[in-house]
Amino acid sequence: MNNSTIGAAVSMSSLQQRLDIIADNIANVNTNGYKSKEGSFEDVLTRVQQQSDDYALTGRSMPLGFNMGFGVRVPTISNNWEEGTLKETGSPTDLALQGNGLFGVQVNGATAYTRQGNFHFTPDTTNPENMVLVDNTGNPVLNTDRTPITVPVGMSVAIDETGQVLMKRNENDPAVVAGSIMIVEPSSRASLQAVDGNFYVLADGVTEQQAFVQRAAGEASAVGVRSGWLEQSNVDLSKEMTEMMQIQRTYQLAARALTSSDQMQGLANNLRG
Repeated sequence: MNNSTIGAAVSMSSLQQRLDIIADNIANVNTNGYKSKEGSFEDVLTRVQQQSDDYALTGRSMPLGFNMGFGVRVPTISNNWEEGTLKETGSPTDLALQGNGLFGVQVNGATAYTRQGNFHFTPDTTNPENMVLVDNTGNPVLNTDRTPITVPVGMSVAIDETGQVLMKRNENDPAVVAGSIMIVEPSSRASLQAVDGNFYVLADGVTEQQAFVQRAAGEASAVGVRSGWLEQSNVDLSKEMTEMMQIQRTYQLAARALTSSDQMQGLANNLRG
């Protein structure tokens, strides 16, 4: 297999991976709180191919040898954490975060984090007298003590700008705090890993103390909560479509290079035969 075949094949694989990222972004253009993914290209390997001394002619200013590459790859996939626009819904359990924050939810018995705040109350299967706050797929929203947030059936509920869940049975009753929604502030985005369902989990080997800002008791958070609003996806559809067309054309060019390389190898084999 010659260098042109290797370079074209490696490049096509990386370009297909980049197309998959774009397709994922476009599919989530209407997913609340979704952060678009980005991939960057880099050379797989570049080396200098030395030339014979016969090319060292009088008057030559360039050194002998030329750079030879072996295609490109996508080394890392990162998220664009720019905040999406807010859309008003009027529902008191629809929440949007302003600032560097994530909600804590319970997914398959473990803690996961998300910006998607379209929550609602549903009957508590363990206690029919209570309602539990869940996300759009039924995962319990966690309290600051890492337990699901519950309120008695028939209560009116509101959520303030700090994430406190306030409840009262009658309009003239004083509001009672039912709990505080778990909101964390990542200190480094590299400490989080995106998983299915628009969730994030801690990267391998990272502890919560390393991943999140540790605030003292009573210290104000830099994250605000807006009740009755939802954060929209930050995917720029026009940008994604433009990039998709560029990547597709590059992929076609790499495919032609691979075909040409295969044809040249076939001609060389026929000449040798």
